[in-house]
Amino acid sequence: MYLNVIVSKVITCSTCKIEESKMVTDLVSGEIVCSNCGTVVIDGIEESGKEWTNSKDHETDKSRIGLPFSLAVHDMNLSTIIGKTNKDSTGQTIDSGMQARMNRLRIWDSRTMFRDSSSRNFTTAFILLDKLKDKLSLTDPIVEKTAYTYRKIQEAGLVRGRTIGAVLVACLYITCREMGVSRTIDELAQASNIRRKAIAKIYRDIVFHLERKIPQVNCFQCIDKVANKIELSERTVRHARDLMKKVLQEEFSAGKDPMGFAGAVLYVSLQMEGKTIRQIDIAEAAGVTEVTIRNRSKELKSKLHLI
Repeated sequence: MYLNVIVSKVITCSTCKIEESKMVTDLVSGEIVCSNCGTVVIDGIEESGKEWTNSKDHETDKSRIGLPFSLAVHDMNLSTIIGKTNKDSTGQTIDSGMQARMNRLRIWDSRTMFRDSSSRNFTTAFILLDKLKDKLSLTDPIVEKTAYTYRKIQEAGLVRGRTIGAVLVACLYITCREMGVSRTIDELAQASNIRRKAIAKIYRDIVFHLERKIPQVNCFQCIDKVANKIELSERTVRHARDLMKKVLQEEFSAGKDPMGFAGAVLYVSLQMEGKTIRQIDIAEAAGVTEVTIRNRSKELKSKLHLI
C-alpha cells in the first residue's frame, strides 16, 4: 500500500483534537487518516492521478478512452466496437426491432475489422507473439519491437509464400539479438513448434533484405546460461569467463556455435580445476551434442596450449 504523508493545518482530527498533527493520505483507499490516533478524518478523496490512458506511450496524447496504443495488436488498439448493451443514451431499453438491427450491425462491424488480408495476417501473427511472450517471459519492449519488425516485413512483401509463424519467430530472434536477450533459435523453435531450419532461412532473408547489422551473440551470457542449468559455482564461472576472454583474443571462435563453444569453455575450465563432469551433462545444458563439446574442447586445448 502506497502512503503519502502530508502536513496540513486545515484538517483537524475529531478524536484527538490536535490541529498540528500529521495526516496520512492513503491514495489506494482514498482516505485521510490521523497519524496520532488512526482515526479516518476524510473518506473518499478525489483521484489526483492522470486521467488519460496513453500517458505511458505518448505524453502529448491525452485521450481518456480506449486501450493504450500498441503495435502488437492488429489494429493498434485504435478501432472501436459497438457495445452489447441494448439501452439508449437515457438508459431505457430499446424495442425488439431496434435490438435486431443493432445485432446485425455488430456482426457487420466485426466482419469489417478483418476485411483485408493484412488484418488477418497481423491477427494470426500477434496471437502467436502473445503466446510466446508468456512461454519465454518476454518483456513489453521486446514484444513491441518484434511487432514493429514484422510490420516492416509485411509491408515489404516478404511474408508472401512463407509461414506466418516462422516469419514472426525470425523477427523475434532478430529483436532478441539486437536487445541483448539470450535466446537461441533452438529455444524459439521449441517454444513455437516450428522447425529450426525454416526459422534460420527466413532470418537470413530478413537480414539481407533489411540490411540489418545484427550484433554478435554475447558468449559470456551463454556461459552464465549453461552454468545456471547445471548449477556450477561462481568460482568456476569466473574462471570460465577469464578463459573465454583469452579465446576471444585469439580470434578462433568465429563460425562456431556460441552455446556449444561456451559449454566447451566450461568443460575445459572444470578440468583445469581438477573437477569431473560428464560431457553429456554439459551438452544437454548447452543444447548441443557430446561430439561438439569434445571437438571444441580439443581445439581449445591445442590453441591455448593447455595440453
